[in-house]
Amino acid sequence: MSTQQDVPGDAQRPEPEIHDEPGLRLVDNTTSGRVELWLDQTFIGFEGVEKHPDGTLELQHTIIDERHGRQGYARTLVTLLLEACQAAGVLVRPTCTYVQDYLERFPQYRSAVAD
Repeated sequence: MSTQQDVPGDAQRPEPEIHDEPGLRLVDNTTSGRVELWLDQTFIGFEGVEKHPDGTLELQHTIIDERHGRQGYARTLVTLLLEACQAAGVLVRPTCTYVQDYLERFPQYRSAVAD
């Protein structure tokens, strides 16, 4: 299993601006292949995921309900998911192009990426 690595200069990286409304939460539904973003009782979107035998989590696609599109919820979903993975020591394999682009923009989260 891969180990996490420090990214030089993390302290100088800008933090992504995300939604922080009370009631915003991730719901782990990995048994159904997704991690969902909810705001109170409103479904916002999900990250399609697959848990691999080595314990890594493949991030396959980021989907936001069209009623909530272009409002920053994709960034919020990915940020919260990567932070949760980092906190749990779970490494990710980003195959989703949105997540790949996100990691280029916010390299401080690369420590969550499996080699």
